[in-house]
Amino acid sequence: MKKVVSVSLGSSRRDHRVNTVLLGTEFEISRRGTDGDFERALAILRELDGNVDAIGLGGIDLYLYAGRTRYTVNDGLKLLEAVKKTPVVDGSGLKNTLERETAYYLRKHTGLLPPGSKVLMVSAVDRFGMAEALAELGCDMTFGDLIFAAGIPYPIKTVEELEEIAHKTLPEMVKLPFHMLYPTGKKQDTQDEKKVEKFGHYYHQADVIAGDYHLVRRYMPGGLKGQLVITNTTTREDVEFLREKGVGWLVTTTPEYDGRSFGTNVIEAVMVVLLGKSWEDITPEDYLEMMDRLEMKPRVQELGRRP
Repeated sequence: MKKVVSVSLGSSRRDHRVNTVLLGTEFEISRRGTDGDFERALAILRELDGNVDAIGLGGIDLYLYAGRTRYTVNDGLKLLEAVKKTPVVDGSGLKNTLERETAYYLRKHTGLLPPGSKVLMVSAVDRFGMAEALAELGCDMTFGDLIFAAGIPYPIKTVEELEEIAHKTLPEMVKLPFHMLYPTGKKQDTQDEKKVEKFGHYYHQADVIAGDYHLVRRYMPGGLKGQLVITNTTTREDVEFLREKGVGWLVTTTPEYDGRSFGTNVIEAVMVVLLGKSWEDITPEDYLEMMDRLEMKPRVQELGRRP
């Protein structure tokens, strides 16, 4: 049996373990949250190194992208360098392929993403592939990177402007402790009420809300009118939270196992095992082929009807 473990800076309340068979290979897939404790994450990674088949880094990005430029997050690199033997991934390689394909799938196979859809991406620098695909499909984009990360009420409207701003800000931002850039530990279970009140109208104005679930959740107001949410990892509790806020449709980009979807870091780690290649040698075409062999499609769930 192959063992894949996601070590996350997120809440341990979201831990999960499942056994499954993929392409004839038995897997034990699990998540271990550290409640934002960076030193504990380092210790677990060193403990797992050489004892499991692949490791995913959860609750943190190793790389952020703007166009063809890749920026390395210092804290993510520290976690990566703690592992000497076992393949370790953060999901960014798969994410860039998977989330583009999700946008194309929704346009081709559903009526949920017509041209001109007003899309709010709470943060786009960690999902540049999705941002490019949605813009390419003719959506009316609002990138909320400055709004929600910096509290600056400036909606970025084009991929070109997003890339320009990213090139100016990311070289310094990636040097910051990661908890300053992204909710870790208990912050994943709470909302930023000040920003919800101040910037919630951006959610209400959108037809589609897209991006990392923890960021989407952290700033989401109530009283939504059946909007579509495109995101990654959700639990049953997350689905209820979205339903209570008035979300009408939920699309998750990763498969569901035993009642929840795992993050892209987990699915990428599984693919690394199945492909038998080092991460550096895996191409977007490899991911696409593996997605096809695994019959991976976005999960589309209706939570409530639009009024």
